[in-house]
Amino acid sequence: MNEIQLKYGCNPNQKPSRIYMEDGSDLPVKVLNGKPGYINFLDAFNGWQLVKELKAATGLPAATSFKHVSPAGAAVGLPLNDTLAKIYWVDDLGELSPLACAYARARGADRMSSFGDFIALSDVCDADTARLIKREVSDGVIAPGYTDEAMELLLAKKKGNYNIIQIDENYVPAEIERKQVYGVTFEQGRNELKIDKDLLSNFVTENKELPEQAEIDMKIALITLKYTQSNSVCYVKGGQAIGIGAGQQSRIHCTRLAGQKADNWFLRQSPQVMGLQFVDGLGRADRDNAIDVYMGDEYEDVLKEGEWQKRFKVKPEVFTAEQKKAWLAQNTDVVLGSDAFFPFSDNIERAHKSGVKYIAQPGGSVRDDLVIECADKYDMVMVFTGIRLFHH
Repeated sequence: MNEIQLKYGCNPNQKPSRIYMEDGSDLPVKVLNGKPGYINFLDAFNGWQLVKELKAATGLPAATSFKHVSPAGAAVGLPLNDTLAKIYWVDDLGELSPLACAYARARGADRMSSFGDFIALSDVCDADTARLIKREVSDGVIAPGYTDEAMELLLAKKKGNYNIIQIDENYVPAEIERKQVYGVTFEQGRNELKIDKDLLSNFVTENKELPEQAEIDMKIALITLKYTQSNSVCYVKGGQAIGIGAGQQSRIHCTRLAGQKADNWFLRQSPQVMGLQFVDGLGRADRDNAIDVYMGDEYEDVLKEGEWQKRFKVKPEVFTAEQKKAWLAQNTDVVLGSDAFFPFSDNIERAHKSGVKYIAQPGGSVRDDLVIECADKYDMVMVFTGIRLFHH
């Protein structure tokens, strides 16, 4: 099949719509179930490239949770500890396969942004991963294959209408890619940059010690940025993105946005949040919303009489600014990646507040010396890749 007709494009008024191969060859995907839309396929193809490269770079199964052509989360299949299993709402599923761990991490880092995601998996979807997907609010999944048990589970999702796409993992796209904007055709060579150890060899700070896990996390950050709408910044720790700032016009706004998400990820692991007792029957999405409000500036609203009873069995104690600051100070050894150079040292100052120890960025700013000086002030390790990773 060399084309698939779609219901409409980005919006219902944008018709007709299809995906097809200009050269008449077969598409590299098969729709096994459902009716994926225009944006679904954009997320699917970008997500697939991301997880394929993560798998190649780390040797581990990888997953990503995509929303509106940027990842909400991305991760590799490292085991979950008890705390992560609990904050990702998978502690009731027992020991998970590496691929399921990858998706639990990708989904769990920013669960509010991942709500209604499109999933990409680097490996054949197994039953553990399908079981996790089945109970989350999601639009669809793309993977190189599905076990029989996984298919049975996924076919039962969304009253049998869940979007399931299989991609040919051996497909190699053309070296030149094209798209049209306002009737004008744009053409460029595909971004085939390989994110590897050699790219991470130019240390510009006094501290040049890069542990193995930090190197893996740098690869995850840069590969994630490669498929994130620019400007973009990505915080990574322990094999997963914990904060992604996408599509901002100012780099400091990217750093702040991603840093706030990284802070929220760590705050969810605090005793105050871990100790919350939710009312019976409160769904995962509603629990996520309750936690977000409780951790934020609007916590007084959720603690009002008549409001907290809707969410909690016991009225929570106020999570004070001092308590949050003390807890966040324990978050260390975080990796930060940027898709373009940092023009000012304010980005480093903000990164430091979220526990960043390792930084990968292209370099090339007229103020590189000030940025390096700021990184040295905090004994950070910074690598200049020399390569920009803009994605539009």
